[in-house]
Amino acid sequence: MNEIISLLQNHRSIRKFTKEAVSSEQLSAILTAAQAASTSSNIQAYSVIGITDVEVRKQLAALAGNQGYVNECPLFLVWCADLHRFEQAVQLHGNTPVTGNAENFIIATVDAALAAQNAAIAAESLGLGVVYIGGLRNNPSEVSQLLELPQLVYPVFGMCIGTPDQEPLLRPRLPQEAVYHENRYTDKPSAINVYDETIRTYMKERTGGKVDTTWSKEMAGKAMRPREHMKSFLRTQGYEIE
Repeated sequence: MNEIISLLQNHRSIRKFTKEAVSSEQLSAILTAAQAASTSSNIQAYSVIGITDVEVRKQLAALAGNQGYVNECPLFLVWCADLHRFEQAVQLHGNTPVTGNAENFIIATVDAALAAQNAAIAAESLGLGVVYIGGLRNNPSEVSQLLELPQLVYPVFGMCIGTPDQEPLLRPRLPQEAVYHENRYTDKPSAINVYDETIRTYMKERTGGKVDTTWSKEMAGKAMRPREHMKSFLRTQGYEIE
């Protein structure tokens, strides 16, 4: 075990922060680490928007499902998949780029996620805490209008960053045998049963016995509320999503 692996394995989402600001030096280090992430064919198909305007922050918190920590955290970043810059680069050479097809959509989304995860690790290495905010996709059109996102750019998620003011329990993950396969995919339903009991114990400890639930029960609830509006939204942003 080394310090990097220990840092990765101790990740937890932080939703309560002190008032201490994230310094410009820390932000620069976080963004530099983000830009060092792997990127498909060096396209670097993502952009990051730091939200410093108080009113914009309040509106984003509301659009993300009234998540108060979006408004309260010292630093809030919006990570965007961005093929607009790629299109501009190609057009400099008189070409008509194929931009919004499914493959490029995947490239841009993966690029944004890889860069954001580098940023998260960098932030945690500086003693900061983070939480991802997928709730921005609850109202992607409104978020895009607020941030004046051009065609071929969409908000993948937000990220709260700051000095932690809480120390939540480490949330157990699925058993490794549930996610690792050798040579071929193998169904492992028993691993879900084992994990269900692990999560039941975790949730009881986390809530002082107030919540009795399992992972599969939580997943069943989430399956009933997909963000079905995302396909039509992405098409309005120039992505050829069928």
